[in-house]
Amino acid sequence: MMSANYISTLMLSSSLRSSITNNQSLLSKASTEATTGRFYDVGLELGATTGSDLTLRADWSFADQLVDTNGLVAGRLDVTQNRITQLNTTATSFLKDLIAARSTDGGGRIILPPASSNLQDLIGALNISYNGSYLFSGINTQNVPITAYTAGTASKNQVDADFLAAFGFSQSSPNVKNITPAQMQTFLNTTFDAEFASPAWNTNWSTATDQVMQSRISTTDVADTSVSANEPAFRMLAEAYTMMADLGNANLDQSTFQVVVDKAIGLVGNAITGLATLGGEVGTVQQRITSATDKLKTQQDILNNQIVGMEKVDPTEASVRVNTLQTQIQTALALTSQLQKISLINYL
Repeated sequence: MMSANYISTLMLSSSLRSSITNNQSLLSKASTEATTGRFYDVGLELGATTGSDLTLRADWSFADQLVDTNGLVAGRLDVTQNRITQLNTTATSFLKDLIAARSTDGGGRIILPPASSNLQDLIGALNISYNGSYLFSGINTQNVPITAYTAGTASKNQVDADFLAAFGFSQSSPNVKNITPAQMQTFLNTTFDAEFASPAWNTNWSTATDQVMQSRISTTDVADTSVSANEPAFRMLAEAYTMMADLGNANLDQSTFQVVVDKAIGLVGNAITGLATLGGEVGTVQQRITSATDKLKTQQDILNNQIVGMEKVDPTEASVRVNTLQTQIQTALALTSQLQKISLINYL
């Protein structure tokens, strides 16, 4: 017995709308794959091997972070190296001035301006900041490492107090001319030296820490990536500049003045050697960072090739799917439009 099957326009329209919706979703995925060259849903496509893909991506991301960090660290070290070089150049020039002033009448007055200027330059160089962090503060990167040497500051007040306690008058007193070489030598080698050693240095001059910044520059290597203002070379320069700028040298007896100059010559000479060593150490770290960054970029290339190999799609196949789905959607839309025009009224 034959039976009639009834197909309504509503059923056909609903089916076409469902087809259009599904194909539009598939078209979005296919278009993304054709554009990016990788699976739209990597986890769905890779299944059990998704974990390996995630591990590769995590390794690539970690290497990328290290490359970015190394760029920042390299910038900090470039500025640090420039400041050390600047201080070394200034100290070398000052050493020549000291030698010239030692046997010159009025040498104390001659050496005073460069000594004062160099002391301020030293403090300014050690207080340099980069990206909001003080480079010579050790791990206290938010604190200015060296206090100013001006009237009313702890460093200036202590030097004044030390001088008064040792000689009974201030640096500006006419009595300065009566200080003997032996008295000055004792003062410089005891009380004055102590001002630039711990704990006085850390109390009156510096808020920096001896511990310096450390940075991971590769997956296996950590390096010291800053220099502390507490380094002996900086202390020796501070001591030499201060003694030539603020111990009343212009009024000292010539033989006593020579004691001060000889002490300063020794300090500056040792400081220059220390600065050269510091510059070499910073240079070594800079080379390590450059080498580490090059290796990280090579590692990234290898990881990226592995990731692409796992996630890539055939661009030709993806493009064919896009075209096919677009055709199917257009056909379904056209059929839907035709169905909407069918009405029983046309047959009554």
